[in-house]
Amino acid sequence: MKHLKRYTKEYITSLTRKRSGETKLGECVQTLSSGISELKDSSAKFVLLGLPEDIGIRANLGRGGAHTAWQPALSNILNMQSNAFLKGDELLILGHVNFDDLMKESEHADVKGLRALTAEADERVFETIRVIVAAGKIPVVIGGGHNNSYGNIKGTAQGLLDCRKISEAKINVINSDAHTDFRAMEGRHSGNGFSYAFQEGFLNRYAVVGLHENYNSQNVLEELKKYPKQIQFSFFEDIFVREELSFKEAVRYATGFTKEGFCGIELDMDTVQNIPSSAKTSSGISANQARQYVTWCAKNTNAAYLHIAEAAPVLSHIKTDNKTGKLIAYLVTDFIKGFNSIK
Repeated sequence: MKHLKRYTKEYITSLTRKRSGETKLGECVQTLSSGISELKDSSAKFVLLGLPEDIGIRANLGRGGAHTAWQPALSNILNMQSNAFLKGDELLILGHVNFDDLMKESEHADVKGLRALTAEADERVFETIRVIVAAGKIPVVIGGGHNNSYGNIKGTAQGLLDCRKISEAKINVINSDAHTDFRAMEGRHSGNGFSYAFQEGFLNRYAVVGLHENYNSQNVLEELKKYPKQIQFSFFEDIFVREELSFKEAVRYATGFTKEGFCGIELDMDTVQNIPSSAKTSSGISANQARQYVTWCAKNTNAAYLHIAEAAPVLSHIKTDNKTGKLIAYLVTDFIKGFNSIK
């Protein structure tokens, strides 16, 4: 775990704004005092992990900035209230995967080089997620591009196998996204994390909620249609423009399709309207609908992890958007509350 930057209690305390008569999550969350070996013995079920990188997005010819989501999200989470709805000791703050060397190298890399660096980042995510899951915990992952879905899926599948919760290293995944991220296996980037995981056998069933008709190529759509028993998807236009099904129905179809076995929950912030991201959209689901999606998936699947991807509070061409970190914090707490409500 040489690439894990583990956070201390002192560091967490420095980010927590204490106030008389209140108890913030940051005052109660757990950390590891000596090493990763402690993880298995922690009473916390959920482990928060940051992925501050945007190499995979740039390798997909997208805009950088997703490396900036982690810190504002963490700060907002720590400064929420610990109360009857969510107690801080349910959450362990692990830290972040260190991509500093890869980010530095990526500054002067061409597309081929960026895709090679993304593959190196994959291994760091995979090994970290694998350890968390093998310890019996649920990773709550923030930041980076959707390239990290591959490391999440592979790491979760292998971790569940390591702790003998499954007999074969494969899981299901639900993704709320404007794009399939099922592009050709042309070298690793943010647009093909799910296709790599699927072709390598780590992704069993894949459901996508709210694809945008204008931003998915015919080739990719035809590829999805080849696997009707393993891939299910709905379109944003069917839900919100033509109103042929409701948003709740679309999510229910996805959770029903993936209910057998462990399921990863992915949310690409590109699909949330007017949120700074690598592909910001003016037409998407609302912040409240994103919260509903996370809650419903946590309640109606055997959730194995949550990943919030592609948010970019500091894009290369605009000032910092401070609301994004707060929305991510809402999504994280919604996931935990949804999971806890039926478990």
